[in-house]
Amino acid sequence: MQNITGKTALITGGSKGIGYGIAESLLKEGLNVAITGRNAATIEAAAAELSKFGKVLAITADVRDFESQKAAVAKTLAAFGSLDVMVANAGVGHFANIADLTPEQWHETIDTNLTGVFYSVKASLEALTATKGYLITIASLAGTNFFPTASAYNASKFGLVGFTQAVMLDVRDRGIKVTTIMPGSVATHFNNHTPNAADAWKIQPEDLGQMTVDLLKMNPRTLPSKVEVRPAQVAGK
Repeated sequence: MQNITGKTALITGGSKGIGYGIAESLLKEGLNVAITGRNAATIEAAAAELSKFGKVLAITADVRDFESQKAAVAKTLAAFGSLDVMVANAGVGHFANIADLTPEQWHETIDTNLTGVFYSVKASLEALTATKGYLITIASLAGTNFFPTASAYNASKFGLVGFTQAVMLDVRDRGIKVTTIMPGSVATHFNNHTPNAADAWKIQPEDLGQMTVDLLKMNPRTLPSKVEVRPAQVAGK
């Protein structure tokens, strides 16, 4: 089992939901954590709350901007000296029939969920090569299962799964491990949902945090390159 105490992780979209849950889990394992988000006040507030678990850095950044991602990596390196883990988590969802889906919604979804991950990977590649680090992307079961009103979201997540698996093959000779996690229903604020007691059947953010810890601790010879995870029970059962 790998010792991950003292390593450094950068998590995009870390102010709430899955990103926040992963940040909390990694901090509790003794990692330094940098979290990014587009809203300065929101990301600073999340970092202040997370700081009770360990060393955390708040960075205002937008995954849709390559220079912003390079700056986020540079700030992480300046604060902690290295980058061992990149978690490309930031994502959005616009759900509408194709007749109603706007070009603006399409571009925001693709630019955030797919191009944004490309920017995060490109920006962190040199630093991850130096540490023989780990790249984790947060995709979705929507990356293999299509459904109505989700043409933009399906396209972004299908693309993300394919992108991540190809990157995994590209960087193995650099010593970098790559995994895409594909969750089903998660109790988060995604798509304007407010988590509540009725979400008890869903995957919880801390579950994905524990999964991330388990991946990082796994023997270096073994690589779960694609992990599908879904609720153990169906809603209402």
